[in-house]
Amino acid sequence: MAIRSTFTVPKRFQTISMALMAFGLLSIIGLWVTSGSSNDPKEQARFWASLLQNSVFFLLVVNASMFFICITTLAWGGWQMAFRRVPEAISAVVPVIGVICGAILLAIVFGDNHTIYHWTDAEHVMHDPILSHKKGFLNKPFFAIATVITILGWSLLGYKMRQLSRKLDNEPIATLEERKKYIFNNTVWAALFIVLFSLTVMSSIPWLWLMSIDAHWYSTMYSWYTFASTFVSGIALIALFVIFLKNNDYLEYVNNEHLHDLGKFMFAFSVFWTYLWFSQFMLIWYANIPEETIYFQPRAHGIYKGIFWLMFIINFIAPLLILMTRSAKRNYGTVALMAVLIIFGHWLDFYQMVFPAVSPGKVPNIIYDLGIALGFVGLIMFVTGRALTKAPLLARNHPFVKESLIHHT
Repeated sequence: MAIRSTFTVPKRFQTISMALMAFGLLSIIGLWVTSGSSNDPKEQARFWASLLQNSVFFLLVVNASMFFICITTLAWGGWQMAFRRVPEAISAVVPVIGVICGAILLAIVFGDNHTIYHWTDAEHVMHDPILSHKKGFLNKPFFAIATVITILGWSLLGYKMRQLSRKLDNEPIATLEERKKYIFNNTVWAALFIVLFSLTVMSSIPWLWLMSIDAHWYSTMYSWYTFASTFVSGIALIALFVIFLKNNDYLEYVNNEHLHDLGKFMFAFSVFWTYLWFSQFMLIWYANIPEETIYFQPRAHGIYKGIFWLMFIINFIAPLLILMTRSAKRNYGTVALMAVLIIFGHWLDFYQMVFPAVSPGKVPNIIYDLGIALGFVGLIMFVTGRALTKAPLLARNHPFVKESLIHHT
């Protein structure tokens, strides 16, 4: 059987992606009509909060694909080379959603509505000792500069990593010295991305974009918690595209061993997320900090408790029980089902990060938010599909390809 090295976007795939994007656009329009165009600042904030939650979540999820590429590059791992072009294609979505997300964040910060980010109201900050103490970094210029540099850095370094990968497709490495030079160069650029990723996703950016919505509360574990949520979702997204391509007779060199490893990542980081989820609460109890319970009260015991516990069941109980066995992690149907559940569960996690602070009196109609989420799903499908057509599905001439072809666990 001939190897199908070039991907052609199926007509049905393209139709579904376009339909989802159209549905997402209609959801945005519907939410604008019902909330965004209102004269009530809280209703307006409900509209912008939905855009913020969806754009930030999906931006961090697609960016996790480049993080996956870079950590395996630094580890000199070759097992993932059989499907490396999948996370590369997903990471091509980062500049697209990055522009959307950046525009939404800056529109909120520089707008007249201060419901989402209370610290944007200068007069309110003057009379609030806690916000006044944090104004050194919770201010509009710092937020804007950090946001632009972050999204631009993710996009440029991700582009550089993809270019390095595709360079070998038509330029085979002739000598051992050239191989060493290529691996070293690749490792350096991967390290630069990891440094930026550590300074943003694992530290400052979740504080600015999400934690500052509850500006009176803080958690030293918040960024790691956010990272775990989006990284496991990113692995789930990679697994879905790998399974889709396998079902359409692509990625012939991907086998059950590769799927098993992706399943192990999904299982392990679901447990890691739960560890952080519990620890973030436990430290407040253990250190006897009752004033910090203002964050958890509306989520675990208030009107959002249904969503809070549902996402815990989906994000921990389901992966723990279903993905624990070896056979489950090697079953395409099981892994695909769990990948969808994990992405949805962590989307709910981001929902309960944002809305209890923006809409504390009632749980908004989640249908609009789900519609917007489906629009982002369609956008990811569309851009990833196009990116997959631009390079061979197997990274040709890479020194580590053979390691992936004979991979077993």
